[in-house]
Amino acid sequence: MAQTISKLYIDGVWVDSESRTIIDVVNPATEEVIGRVPQATVGEVTRAIEAARRAFDEGPWPTMAPHERAQVLVRMADAMDKRRAELVDLNIAEAGSTRALAEYLQVGIPIAHLRDMAERILPSFQFQRGVLPTIGQGIGQGVVVREPAGVAVLISAYNFPLFLNMMKLAPALAAGCTVVLKPAPTTPLEAFVLGEIAEEAGLPAGVLNIVTGDIDAGHELTTNPKVDLVSFTGSDTVGRLVYEQAAPSLKKVVLELGGKSANIICEDADLAKVAESVVGNLVTHAGQGCSLLMRTLVHRSRYDEVVAAVTAGLANIKVGDPVEPGTMMGPLISEAQRSKVEALIATGVEQGAKIAFGGGRPEGVDKGFFVEPTLFVDVDNSMDIAQKEFFGPVGVIIPFDDDDHAVRLANDSDFGLAGSVFSADPVRAFGIAKRIRAGMVGINGGGGGVTPHVPFGGYKQSGLGREWGEAGLDEYLQTKSITWSAAQG
Repeated sequence: MAQTISKLYIDGVWVDSESRTIIDVVNPATEEVIGRVPQATVGEVTRAIEAARRAFDEGPWPTMAPHERAQVLVRMADAMDKRRAELVDLNIAEAGSTRALAEYLQVGIPIAHLRDMAERILPSFQFQRGVLPTIGQGIGQGVVVREPAGVAVLISAYNFPLFLNMMKLAPALAAGCTVVLKPAPTTPLEAFVLGEIAEEAGLPAGVLNIVTGDIDAGHELTTNPKVDLVSFTGSDTVGRLVYEQAAPSLKKVVLELGGKSANIICEDADLAKVAESVVGNLVTHAGQGCSLLMRTLVHRSRYDEVVAAVTAGLANIKVGDPVEPGTMMGPLISEAQRSKVEALIATGVEQGAKIAFGGGRPEGVDKGFFVEPTLFVDVDNSMDIAQKEFFGPVGVIIPFDDDDHAVRLANDSDFGLAGSVFSADPVRAFGIAKRIRAGMVGINGGGGGVTPHVPFGGYKQSGLGREWGEAGLDEYLQTKSITWSAAQG
């Protein structure tokens, strides 16, 4: 039976929505409607912004000591822990995650990040520091103060709903900001649980507001002058619109956008680790991850070996409903997303690339938005399949001749989110990693993908700013200098 939610969370109260438009939340593995939520009107979004503005300008949250805010965040983490099993089941149903992915990355890691923010980062973060005495005509000294940025609008994507919501919400609340959270329309249910958790933890009214909405509602969020900061995760196309809409009022904008990240495989790499990495990146959440490594660049001398090992690994992947035992890859989020992925696969064939594995829909699966994990070979880096983000389980393998060639290929992209290098020589791998124009680069399978203290974000059209840990907290703060004169009279 579908879960029907008729209310929005505004100013600390669950209020009946005046909207006549209902959003159906569809299980992407079964195509069944599992929930219904109201599509907030522009007026309701405006009221949520005004509630956040009042809570920031008049409420206690921004002026509370960091350790006081930390206590509330710990209670939120405790409340999430108590509802962990419920959140896992909800994520499987609305996002199509496998159980292992839901338990670890979709739910477990957000709780861990929130707890880390409350128990480790907030107590040690330097919100105020002294400055060295000045000399000359203005002799004196002062302090540098870090203050909350203000009202923050948080707009998240569908692929990792609780994860992305918490990656924004935890630092925003820790900084002392007040928030309007807008989840993706395809995966809103986990966001509404956060409203209940905030109530249980004693978050003051207006500090967290949760709304849904269409394009007009989104426009209100990004243009309203009472908003000080917008943090958006999604496609580079929509990210540009957010940036444009925020520009007239000079809001701070944090953008975590797309990627077409390269995995460089040197001739001395461990083949078993390489195959595990390539297959894992292709099938994790059906390839619906911005930082997944979907371009595999292989030294020409190992090209055939890597292709054979990856295709053998993909042959062992069970695709199907995530609730079924043994499922290793679930569905795409929607029919529209599947159509996009299938169109790009067709483009790859038209442009001359060869499908080494997959390319169609899995046999015996009649319901759900599934595609096979797909691997392209005979790919030129200029092809659409090597340049455009699929957001699906489709990867390419491209040969290179030497390290310089590998770096050129890796950097020949509009994106610069992540990267990877596999080599038996750590010094060589580190040197290559430093040359990759990306925000996050792993060596021999290492990576900061779930580490709270590793900044997450990219170069070029992969976005602006950083998330997670201290770097994420910093984005929600303003810097103020307060100085005084030592002169008398």
